[in-house]
Amino acid sequence: MTGSRTPGTAVHPLDDPVGSALRGPHAHFAERRGRILRYPPSVTPWLALPDRPEAADWADAAALAGPGGIVTVTAFRERPPEDWEVVFDAEGVQLVDVAVEAAPCAEAVRLGPADVPEMLDLVARTRPGPFETRTIELGTYLGVRRDGVLVAMAGERLRPPGWSEISGVCTDESVRGQGLAGGLVRAVAHEIRARGETPFLHAAASNTNAVRLYESLGFALRRRTPFLSVLVPGNPPVRVPGPARDDVREAAAR
Repeated sequence: MTGSRTPGTAVHPLDDPVGSALRGPHAHFAERRGRILRYPPSVTPWLALPDRPEAADWADAAALAGPGGIVTVTAFRERPPEDWEVVFDAEGVQLVDVAVEAAPCAEAVRLGPADVPEMLDLVARTRPGPFETRTIELGTYLGVRRDGVLVAMAGERLRPPGWSEISGVCTDESVRGQGLAGGLVRAVAHEIRARGETPFLHAAASNTNAVRLYESLGFALRRRTPFLSVLVPGNPPVRVPGPARDDVREAAAR
């Protein structure tokens, strides 16, 4: 969400997290056409629209995504043009750090580009939401291995000025209930705070287990926010990035 606001009204970075990140710390990732900003699809599927997009804005979004492509947005409540098919529309929550006991995780190892195949495999098994071949470039990713196998991870995604989103939180079914997710979230929060930034995150409102976990760690609800994915009109087949095709339905990655 970018663009028009009532003159003199301050926009909080988290009210437009995608646009704020792409105009700020993640500007080097930004692909722009007119008033539209987006990340490269190999990084993450998020795109920023103006508050009240005009026909030209939708045309620019379509040109960036390509015929049959997917446009995924958050913090946006306008309806798309009639010929754009809505493939996912759900309510999410945005949570911010108010009392997280951030600390390093003794088991955690720092993940890098060489670990991406393992990370993609873990994402395919656990389905935390979109994770692409270059998502690791967005920030710090930490993981836990057992018997040499990556079984849990968490990292960073959107970075509006002064903030960093914790994302990609997932644990293999074989190690759930051992506190690995909580430990990794605290460890990533520790990395974020060390830079002088504040952690935040998104989750699907319906994912009550994840929301309860984050609240128990010291995150609090800031606001409810919609997540919308729409299909660009056109004939080519849709390619939803990532190892799991249904990830477009889980854009509110925890």
